[in-house]
Amino acid sequence: MCVDPFTMLTIASAGISAAGSVMQGNQANAMADAQAKALEQQAQADQQASAFEQQQERRKQELIAANARAQVGASGVAFSGSPTEVLVANAGTGQLDIEAIQYGSRLRQNNLGTQASISRFQGKQAKQAGFINAASSLVTGVSNLHDPNKAVKFGRSAFA
Repeated sequence: MCVDPFTMLTIASAGISAAGSVMQGNQANAMADAQAKALEQQAQADQQASAFEQQQERRKQELIAANARAQVGASGVAFSGSPTEVLVANAGTGQLDIEAIQYGSRLRQNNLGTQASISRFQGKQAKQAGFINAASSLVTGVSNLHDPNKAVKFGRSAFA
């Protein structure tokens, strides 16, 4: 069986288009995965930065408390009553500051994790779309092979 050049070009074109669609979907998926990994690394970096910031805040609060105790001791006032209440209040405020740092970091990490999940989902969707477009290209290419003007017709009259 001999296949005409037009048929071969149509089949080749459909195959190339299908392969291109698959490659494009795979590339979009790989890019989305890379973006998701970068977002996860950013979340990890935020967690580490938050731990350092919390450590700095604890140190700052310890220095404030030590300074306050030294001032109370230097003034000759006993460590009971109002001075103790002030020291306890300062410690409570310092702990709230540390918890605020932790909370802010958790919010940022959750946001980055959500963005990473969305990126991966979009990549999977792009990959699926690539396969669907590839199938569509193949079907369109095959359906273009049937050209009624080039079909063999039986029963023609030589005198028509």
